[in-house]
Amino acid sequence: MIKAIIAVVALAIVAIVGFLVIDPNINNQVSTTIEYVSENYFQATIEGEVIREGTYTLKDGALMSDLIEAAGGVNDNADPYAYYLEAELKSGMTYFIASKYDESDLCNDNEITKVNVNSDNAETLSTVNGISASVANSIISHRSQNGLFHTLEDLLDVYGIGNATYNKIRNYVILHS
Repeated sequence: MIKAIIAVVALAIVAIVGFLVIDPNINNQVSTTIEYVSENYFQATIEGEVIREGTYTLKDGALMSDLIEAAGGVNDNADPYAYYLEAELKSGMTYFIASKYDESDLCNDNEITKVNVNSDNAETLSTVNGISASVANSIISHRSQNGLFHTLEDLLDVYGIGNATYNKIRNYVILHS
């Protein structure tokens, strides 16, 4: 039995060496697929309350409305106050469309209580689990220095909000009312 295994391994080695001698460029024929997006296009990903979550290729200068349209539109649970259709998108970003109703509520009749990051004061912002008093003050400071938040993802630019905090609060904030 061991002789048979040794013979098979030896035969396999001889076959590989034989193919390399017959076609020495065999190693150069292995290609890798590289996704190329032309200079007039970029990719953005959308998650949350849309028909088809995913990554889409859009023209430069695309707006949130273009990304939502590419994703087949928003579903009935999308919160229209958590995004601006005219917000300009950035390449490589993942955008989130928040829920209007609590997903654990089977009847979908209890709207999620949300705070407005573009108008609420620090005390109101602090009512969201994940927004401490210092983060609330950072949100207010950021919006006074840089203007209004146009996407939920703009919150990632606020001092004290990293990916974990953003993921925790993104369904509990809105951009306009």
